[in-house]
Amino acid sequence: MFVDYYEILQISANADAETIRRMYRIQAQRFHPDNHETGNAETFRRISEAYEILGDPTRRADYDREHRSARQRAAIGVQDPPPAPSVMDETRRREEILQLLYRQKRAHPEQPSISLREFEALLNTAKEHLEFSIWYLKESGYLTRTDNARHTITLKGVQFAEALKAGTAKWLE
Repeated sequence: MFVDYYEILQISANADAETIRRMYRIQAQRFHPDNHETGNAETFRRISEAYEILGDPTRRADYDREHRSARQRAAIGVQDPPPAPSVMDETRRREEILQLLYRQKRAHPEQPSISLREFEALLNTAKEHLEFSIWYLKESGYLTRTDNARHTITLKGVQFAEALKAGTAKWLE
């Protein structure tokens, strides 16, 4: 995923070396972890990384080519796909979704469904990471989406969840 170092340092892509150094010093002082009022270790790390690249003329020239390309892609609406989670993370997420739906069906047969927002909270996972997993489970016939945008486990999903619990089920990858 492309990182806009100019944006991080809050400077123009046309900034000279002195401006880059000056803005780095201002930002670094503001966000340094030792600053008890405005310190932020993650922001400080990003600012330092930006300065490492933009402060070195050779690395900045390489970065500028990538920066121009990213801006051109953004101008025409082309976005880089987000990085894919590992297969193990995806498999675990699918299993967790099925187990949640299975438990919901067993505990509340009158209300056996879970919304995407509830999945986000229960799994502490962003919507973007859940959508692929839910799509896969739906297309595989393990869950279905109701008219009110909630998800419920199917008979095939129950059988698969039980096989997962017994350790006899395998995902098709």
